[in-house]
Amino acid sequence: MRVLVVEDEQRLARAIAEWLRQETHAVDIAHDGAAAQERLAVNDYDVVVLDRDLPAVHGDQVCADLVATGAGTRVLMLTAAAEITDRVAGLSLGADDYLSKPFAFAELAARVQALGRRSRPAAPPVLRRSGITLDPARREVFRGERYVPLSNKEFAVLAELLRAQGAAISAEHLLEKAWDEYADPFTGAVRLTVFKLRRKLGDPPVVQTLPGVGYRIP
Repeated sequence: MRVLVVEDEQRLARAIAEWLRQETHAVDIAHDGAAAQERLAVNDYDVVVLDRDLPAVHGDQVCADLVATGAGTRVLMLTAAAEITDRVAGLSLGADDYLSKPFAFAELAARVQALGRRSRPAAPPVLRRSGITLDPARREVFRGERYVPLSNKEFAVLAELLRAQGAAISAEHLLEKAWDEYADPFTGAVRLTVFKLRRKLGDPPVVQTLPGVGYRIP
């Protein structure tokens, strides 16, 4: 998934981002509300982890503006305030979930994963197609009975291809979902990752390239 972490405490923001990247998510960071709004205007995020008390533009306003766009992006709001009235206020703005500081990174990651499922059309918990089985919860991939070890990027790309259920996925879409905002679209990163993925999945090749269109698993 593509996740935006909005947190003005820079060390905490980096820690959250690193934890989520270990879960194979592509993560961008903003340290104030204005920067968050700029990124939300140009990128398609599945989930936003949003600190409520932000400089420049308050987190409440960022949340309200995002909800007003009608985008499918889900919001996990963070705050140091733990009172019920604060949680109710955050949820009333349109946030999908609320987590008080301090929190366990494992819980935050689980909540992000749950919100990400809500931002997409319903999909089975385990993805299967063309002899490939991908379990997002265990982060395991099998081709037939053979376990296939994948890097985080390879896993993310394969998950997107399987979720497409046979439809073609463009390189731009894969770049949007599996890489962060600093990825150069002209580096050939998607092509190289698909090449490595094909090699690890083995023969016969299962990931098809459709020139000028993208990739698919039929």
